[in-house]
Amino acid sequence: MMYAHYMAAEEILDQLIEVSLLLQADMARSLTALGLTATKTHLLWEVHRNGPCTQQRLSEAIGVSPRHVTALVDALESEGLAWRRPHPQDRRAVLVELTGQGAATVVQMERQRAQDAAALVGGLDPGTVQGLRSGLDTVLIRLRRLVAEAGADEEGDAR
Repeated sequence: MMYAHYMAAEEILDQLIEVSLLLQADMARSLTALGLTATKTHLLWEVHRNGPCTQQRLSEAIGVSPRHVTALVDALESEGLAWRRPHPQDRRAVLVELTGQGAATVVQMERQRAQDAAALVGGLDPGTVQGLRSGLDTVLIRLRRLVAEAGADEEGDAR
């Protein structure tokens, strides 16, 4: 009986890996059609959700170096999706904002996200959707904990 439980767990892990790979491939396809990368998109979402942001704040939020954020913002500026303006309280800092085109691009991505979500669960009964959501919530909590523990172990090994 315990063996069957582990086999089911391995099958679930395999399915989650496949889902992850398919979502990544679909996202890459969609973003390429918009002329974006995952990192540029992450930066756009951060500015969209939080309003004008300093590059330092964006660096922390998306987990890349300040130098990389500078390059990303340069690219987004050249594409007409974002722009920099002086920070009103800190003359050493600049704020990154979305342009009208940048905001329209995010709205387009939100619309596509809603369509994709509806396509994924369309036709499923509410009980199945709720069960899937509940199960994924549990898996995500456990996965976040495992990843955090692994990161803490790596930090300990590095010392």
